[in-house]
Amino acid sequence: MIEVREHDFDIGIEYENIRKLSGDAGAIVTFCGLVREFCSNETESDQSIRSLLLECYPGMTEKSLQKIELDARRRWDLLEVRIIHRIGLLKPQDQIVFVGTASAHRISAFESAMFIMDFLKSNAPFWKKENGKAESKWVQARDVDAKALQRWSV
Repeated sequence: MIEVREHDFDIGIEYENIRKLSGDAGAIVTFCGLVREFCSNETESDQSIRSLLLECYPGMTEKSLQKIELDARRRWDLLEVRIIHRIGLLKPQDQIVFVGTASAHRISAFESAMFIMDFLKSNAPFWKKENGKAESKWVQARDVDAKALQRWSV
């Protein structure tokens, strides 16, 4: 299940939903990403963030997330997948993304969750604007995120 929304999520509730829907899962892996307190650019790591604005194209973004989920399901035998990505104005330490995967075996659950996050980070159509004390700027793609995708090349 995929959801793009402004309001926050409860990790405990999301975990329980995955557990109920996944039947005889042997493993559930969850990941929760948070808004960092400092600029994402390593060269400007001393600049604190007041807020992060996330924007997307409704419809297009959900289709992109559905493709990521489908690709994960093709690679691993998954019993359940849950992806939540927030949009709007967020503050430091707010929850920004949730990924949960359930499988009969732990390796599939771990790898699929990492796969989903790597593709969310690099291929999902979200735009992020960091609002700092001194300036506001759109976040650029990072080499480290592009390199993370390479591990999934067939």
